[in-house]
Amino acid sequence: MSTFSRLIRFLAKDGRTYYGDAILALGGVDIATATQARVIKGDIFGKHHISDQIADVRLLLAPLAREDVKNVRCLGLNYEQHARESKLPLPKYPVLFYKPVTALAGPFDDIPVAAPAQEVEGLDYECELVAVIGKEARNVPESEALNHVLGYAVGNDISHREWQLKRGGGQWALGKGFDGWAPFGPGIISARLVKDPQSLKISTKLNGETVQDSSTRDMIFSVAATISFLSQGTTLLPGDLIFTGT
Repeated sequence: MSTFSRLIRFLAKDGRTYYGDAILALGGVDIATATQARVIKGDIFGKHHISDQIADVRLLLAPLAREDVKNVRCLGLNYEQHARESKLPLPKYPVLFYKPVTALAGPFDDIPVAAPAQEVEGLDYECELVAVIGKEARNVPESEALNHVLGYAVGNDISHREWQLKRGGGQWALGKGFDGWAPFGPGIISARLVKDPQSLKISTKLNGETVQDSSTRDMIFSVAATISFLSQGTTLLPGDLIFTGT
């Protein structure tokens, strides 16, 4: 499905914006440290190739351009520990909500706090594994679900608890859908390199202090189970993002 290993979208030192395959130092794994990339030509979700052109990275952007993203689906309460901490029963089915594409932002972008979110305390972070759909999926069985994944990224489902839980009329979108409240990146790791998305460490640091530390093993609904469930009667499109919960 993809030829790249570590997809990035970046502003280059020549002033142009490219998709590229990040070049890392020998043994390096942190995409955020990439200073160069091999430029990718063509359609990321279709026919494309990694060219011989190497560009210098000035700034890493959101790994997909807004026009290349179709839908942003998110799961709530998808980690057993988080559900228990919230004193909520484990969900029988995935708790689904959507964010608008205008919520997407890059990994180093400032996060705007809109005026309504400043009226009362409640701002919160949620570090999540993001699955990127690369091939159309409809009514797929769990055993085949991961074949539809282009790759994986890290995302932050920024939330405002007051707007989410008390002012939203039972809907979560108001407390999670403000502009810039779904930063992700710094790149997309090809699904070829992630043999088991349920064996990944995931953590958050706030001002140098670790505030979240878990593993995707703690997911109530695995990535494969989530994709299979969401595809029942609803087509998942190339470019769909799935924030898999915290």
